Amino acid sequence: MLRLILAFLIIALVAALFGFGGIAAGAAAIAKIIFYIFLVLLVISLIAGAFRGFK
Repeated sequence: MLRLILAFLIIALVAALFGFGGIAAGAAAIAKIIFYIFLVLLVISLIAGAFRGFK
């Protein structure tokens, strides 16, 4: 799951570079969506990892 999260982060950063750099206007919106997905998955992974550590 962590690899999937890192893949989302890389995709979001690449899309942000294209979108915010003016290369593709639509990529900025996609980058924002993917970034928020990354944040949600990161929080879920951190919570799941914390619960696994307590057992």
